[in-house]
Amino acid sequence: MLDVRAKPTCIAVALSRAVGEEAAARNAATQIDRDETCFVLAFVPGDLDGAIIAETLEENLGGVPVFGCSTAGQITTEGYETDALLLLAFPKTHFRCSSVLLEPLKPLSTTTIATAAQRHEQKFQHTAGWHRLGLIFTDGLSKQEDVLISTLETVLGDLPVFGGSAGDGLRFEQTYVLHKGKTHHNAALLLLLETDLPFQGVGFDHFLPADSQIIITDADPEERKVFEINGAPAAAEYARLVGCAVEDLSPQIFAENPMLIEYKDSHYVRAISDADADGALSFLAAIDDGLIMTLGQGQEIIETLQTGLNIRDDKGRNPDFILGFDCVLRKLEIEQKQLGRAVSDVLGAARVFGFNTYGEQHCGVHMNQTLVGVAFFGPDQRKFF
Repeated sequence: MLDVRAKPTCIAVALSRAVGEEAAARNAATQIDRDETCFVLAFVPGDLDGAIIAETLEENLGGVPVFGCSTAGQITTEGYETDALLLLAFPKTHFRCSSVLLEPLKPLSTTTIATAAQRHEQKFQHTAGWHRLGLIFTDGLSKQEDVLISTLETVLGDLPVFGGSAGDGLRFEQTYVLHKGKTHHNAALLLLLETDLPFQGVGFDHFLPADSQIIITDADPEERKVFEINGAPAAAEYARLVGCAVEDLSPQIFAENPMLIEYKDSHYVRAISDADADGALSFLAAIDDGLIMTLGQGQEIIETLQTGLNIRDDKGRNPDFILGFDCVLRKLEIEQKQLGRAVSDVLGAARVFGFNTYGEQHCGVHMNQTLVGVAFFGPDQRKFF
């Protein structure tokens, strides 16, 4: 791991914990060199008024494009935080950017989304010798990320896309994306980046599949709701499987006992957000009748985090920084186990910056309780994935 005190050289990090939207946005904006900046990513605490943040940043950054979303927490120079406005300034020397707002997400027209994304990619002029990737930020309550990311993977071909679903703390009431000085609900923001920096995709969780097989026997895919598991009421059967009473089901129980699906020889987490009064379970990713799943068995968190972030180039060098999207349920479990400070130290040492999400997108898949992102290496390194 890197020295926790070391700063990235290929982006600028601005941070404000000032009270009030205008004060926080103005304070963070003063830390940005507008002349050197291509674009800014803004990750906003869920309890702040995003419209005021967006407008104030627009006024104070002198035409520098600002993109981003509401969050369920921020990953800053101090690791995990919940009330810090985080700005990441990407310099003109290493980045080019183009954006398109995809809306509405619900109802979602895959034809409209595919056409918009494809035209956007074709209009984004290539820079000789530079490589490109996509970032996707979505309304985290739209329940459309699965279809959206699979559609983008199909139409954008070999262009890798990474992203996260906007959050709202643990309230699950309202999320948004930032684009052109405004907040947008029921929408997704697709950014196409070109860079002369080598980069590498990141994606890992800390769960292995258990031996038991679980079958979803009654579900509403559109609402991501499960009514029956193994032919029994969903909440009651899940409680039996994890060894607790139905009345004891909680976000902490869900975070520590997620359900997994197998896709292309890999297992992905399908996290549960809550249990309804009628005994149904609500999920944060795609679910369907007849789906075969298994419970996830948690592994040692610190060890898997250190291993997952121990990324090197072909010369044995660490990344300059990692843009990271980390599920809020991972954070919840980490804090429940009183590992927050230790995890924050690991994130800081690896120079991870980003936010806590309501879901993550990587390799054409929408998933939960996973840390995904992009590791960017210094300009004198040569590694692309």
